[in-house]
Amino acid sequence: MTVRSAGILLYRRSAGPELEVWIAHMGGPFWAHKDARAWSIPKGEYLPDEDPQVAAQREFAEEMGTPAPPANYALLGSFRQPSGKIITVFTAEADFAPERIASNTFPLEWPKGSGIVRDYPEIDDAAWTTESDARIKLVRGQLPILDALVRKEQAGDA
Repeated sequence: MTVRSAGILLYRRSAGPELEVWIAHMGGPFWAHKDARAWSIPKGEYLPDEDPQVAAQREFAEEMGTPAPPANYALLGSFRQPSGKIITVFTAEADFAPERIASNTFPLEWPKGSGIVRDYPEIDDAAWTTESDARIKLVRGQLPILDALVRKEQAGDA
């Protein structure tokens, strides 16, 4: 069975020529001290009978610690990742400035085989970044999501 995730890619127009997007740095020891290819759109898995937009809103709130801002969300598309997972992405133009990021956590044995299990945040940071910086920061499999947003904005649909 295909694993499905749903996520939200917020964007805003900056003073410069580039769009800015809201992306999140993945938490846990594997991603610690990494920047390039260590960021993601806020997203998470959902069940086959669940509405993906409802799931995207829930996952955003769980990872940011605050709900997604009120906005006119539109379906950006569904994107197959190298792992085979499919991410359904919704997008909206919105300014978002939470006071802090307070992600939910997951348990992980680290170092592997040590018997020590700790809770780590799913997301340990999030920020607005320019499109060009996002192309360096996002995991490679999510670059087509960014490309779709840019095409949508250039077509005047964003």
